[in-house]
Amino acid sequence: MDSTTLVLALALGNLSLCAALFFFEAGARRSGQRARIHATWRAAKQCQALAWLLLYGRGQLPDLVTLPLANAILLAGFALDAAALWERAGRRVWRRYLVPALGAAIGVYVTVWLLRLPAGVRIAAGAAASALFFAAGAAALGRGWSAGSPLRRYLVLLMLALAGVVLARGLLSLPALAPLVAAAGVEPLAVQAAGGIALYLMMLGNAFGYLLLAREHEHGELARLEVVDPLTDVPNRRGFYTALTPWLALARRPGLPTALIILNLDQFKRVNDSYGHPAGDLVLKAMVDVCKKQLRDSDQMGRLGGAEFAILLPRTGLEDAAMVAERIRHAVAAQPVKAEKAVINLTASLGVTTIRADDSTVSLFKRADEALRAAKQAGRNRVMEAEVIKL
Repeated sequence: MDSTTLVLALALGNLSLCAALFFFEAGARRSGQRARIHATWRAAKQCQALAWLLLYGRGQLPDLVTLPLANAILLAGFALDAAALWERAGRRVWRRYLVPALGAAIGVYVTVWLLRLPAGVRIAAGAAASALFFAAGAAALGRGWSAGSPLRRYLVLLMLALAGVVLARGLLSLPALAPLVAAAGVEPLAVQAAGGIALYLMMLGNAFGYLLLAREHEHGELARLEVVDPLTDVPNRRGFYTALTPWLALARRPGLPTALIILNLDQFKRVNDSYGHPAGDLVLKAMVDVCKKQLRDSDQMGRLGGAEFAILLPRTGLEDAAMVAERIRHAVAAQPVKAEKAVINLTASLGVTTIRADDSTVSLFKRADEALRAAKQAGRNRVMEAEVIKL
């Protein structure tokens, strides 16, 4: 494949991707859904499509358009690719670094062109800048390498390898290295073809990789929401029961007991009725924050539904668990929540028990619920312990 055909393939590939993104987003807007394609990444593909089209027109268009302008747009597309990956990694400060780097890269390339330096120097400048942005994208994907998925690790290695090929192609194009290249028996056309193929593979790898990463992230979020309450960011009923299961098994062995607290906000329905559900949501989040400050890192809090929460206290006896529950009760009562229309005072009732050797999930929660009901019947805003079986 000659270089002209390769440039056309790069142009058409990016144009096809831009068209697919356009119709995907149009369909999403028509159905009332939010398109999940990253704006920065979309802009990167648009820049690259335009740049490769301009480069394909070399010979028919002025050199000003097909050399400095086209390559500046192409470098901007590569920089935006890296920026999109950094934003996906949760680091939106990329402008502080990539924008100056892009400006410097374009400045160097334009200077080389204005000074009419040999074409090999211009190619080397563009290749070095491109490799820099590819490496920046790989660095974004490489964050948290040990916890990264196989897809992320593959993309990191692929991008670094292709960046190395592009950089090598640029360096081997320098006039000063021409004698060494000739002495090694390397054909200049082979070097040029290798660089072009690397750019083509980078286009494919980045396009499919980014889309698969987005899909992987969505799957991870869906899996997380199966066990996490989206409002309070603590385990939901299913997630809490999953965390509880091993402690039920350990209760059959001799050792330190494990305690369970059931907490319910008093008169929570009145908050929703008087101030609205947004205020109720604010109250729930504030209450969870207050509780977490009274717990250890090893303790686990979960939302069972509505304004009812469960707290698992590993290696904690009934007396100590009751003390923790009292601390939580005092902290909730002492921390009014400032809503938009009022300051809402809260109280909570809590039932406390410990896991017994013969407990199932049903029997454990039944006993804790009975203690909670006793706290409600005794006037609310108090802690009640489940009855202890005397042997």
